[in-house]
Amino acid sequence: MLLSAPFAQQPWRIVASPTPLTRLPTAFRSWSFRSPVRRTSATVAPPTKHDAPPLSSSSSSLLPSHLSASFPSPSRINTKVSSASDRATLVSRHISSTSTLPQQPQNTMSYTVRKIGQPNTLEHRVYIEKDGVPVSPFHDIPLYANEQQNILNMIVEIPRWTNAKQEISKEEFLNPIKQDVKKGKLRYVRNCFPHKGYLWNYGAFPQTWEDPHNVHPETKAKGDNDPLDVCEIGEVVGYPGQVKQVKVLGVMALLDEEETDWKIIVVDINDPLAAKLNDVEDVERQLPGLLRATNEWFRIYKIPDGKPENQFAFSGECKNKKYALDVIRECADAWEKLVSGKTPKGDISLANSTVESSSDRVDQGALASIPKGQDLPPAPIDSTVDKWFFISGAAV
Repeated sequence: MLLSAPFAQQPWRIVASPTPLTRLPTAFRSWSFRSPVRRTSATVAPPTKHDAPPLSSSSSSLLPSHLSASFPSPSRINTKVSSASDRATLVSRHISSTSTLPQQPQNTMSYTVRKIGQPNTLEHRVYIEKDGVPVSPFHDIPLYANEQQNILNMIVEIPRWTNAKQEISKEEFLNPIKQDVKKGKLRYVRNCFPHKGYLWNYGAFPQTWEDPHNVHPETKAKGDNDPLDVCEIGEVVGYPGQVKQVKVLGVMALLDEEETDWKIIVVDINDPLAAKLNDVEDVERQLPGLLRATNEWFRIYKIPDGKPENQFAFSGECKNKKYALDVIRECADAWEKLVSGKTPKGDISLANSTVESSSDRVDQGALASIPKGQDLPPAPIDSTVDKWFFISGAAV
């Protein structure tokens, strides 16, 4: 049985595809969950004795003589065109009746990236800059993007449909994004059929921390010592280091190696569906199958590497927006205690340039140690990264 019950616990069998996947063309940028057909029509009025003047001699000569007198002129095609003032009135009425749009972010500062080394190498780093000055994506970028705290900043670490496992480096100065390494080799997630790479723009919330000293009362597991993970489900593919403004929709609680690893579900506020996505039930309504695929992906993605199936708290249920916001606030409080020195930091670098309560603030002179940006082409990737793995629910 092939992936017939992703929410059920069952043994898995792996079958690797004999040929690698072809890389997805960059032109394919968005999911398609439905294919609406738009129909337009124009009604031709029947001829009457009050028809418009006949066609010109040059035009009527193209028609048989017995039809040229009765063929309707272009003025007989009924098209309803509103005046400019009518259209303006309709637009104004529509905007005034829209109450679900979130307050726009007030933080208009410009974030850019500074890339060091070739992508797909051990040396590659992505630093984030604010107005040209390097900042920490872990500590300096604010969690909330507006005063109402209903729009949040998200750091994209891994663009959708890619495999390189990149993440904010907790241990390095100013916490650049780098590719994870295991046993001296760069890590890439496997393609578990029918998925290709990550299903979403995957990243983290700044100024959050899942405290490894705290056991959550409902998951019965401690935090994983990382910023909160975020799955952005909008249609536009992001890039490493991008700072997106998002709205929160729900949360899943992955239990990864006896640690609570929250996965916050969000959507970019500029996505075409953002106004229709306000809570977790809207995701299933507008993007049917995505939550089930998300659950399945997290359950099985480590199996090709010889690890057991991951488990979820709450039987795999995706909790609603309110629950997700509570989790975010708890992790924001944990980060505040971390950065202010109230919680042991361990190996985490707390270097920052903006947090007033932190004793690890650095001045502009310390930032000079960061190399200048380089725009280098990616290094080649082994073709096995594109291989598909077929995970069967049948016992071996």
